[in-house]
Amino acid sequence: MARGERLAILYDGDCGFCIWVLAWLLRWDRRRALTAVSIQSAEGERLLCEVAPERRLLSWHAREGREPVRSGGAALPGVLARLPLGAPLAALTSRFPRATEAAYGWVAANRGWLGRLVPRASKDRARALIALRMH
Repeated sequence: MARGERLAILYDGDCGFCIWVLAWLLRWDRRRALTAVSIQSAEGERLLCEVAPERRLLSWHAREGREPVRSGGAALPGVLARLPLGAPLAALTSRFPRATEAAYGWVAANRGWLGRLVPRASKDRARALIALRMH
């Protein structure tokens, strides 16, 4: 990662569960190595230009500078590696990519009902944190 350059986390801005999980990652990110970008935003569209529009909302994505977009479970090692004490989890997810993708796929496929388990107040706090960290 270039000095001062942050990894863009592209998330579904309409998904309460996605917002809640992203807020937890941002809380963990004390070094501010990550930045949040809604997939539905103009910036999200620009960063995901090589991802087919019909595939953009199927998962989250991560992009650093001009590097290729990483999506789904493949994005996890790069995100975790930037978090304090995240290196062991990054190594684990990198070592077992099929298991990581399967676990991510299950969560992504079930994010609707998982989101209903998260209280509205928690989602509201998550949205507020994301709004602060987008700039």
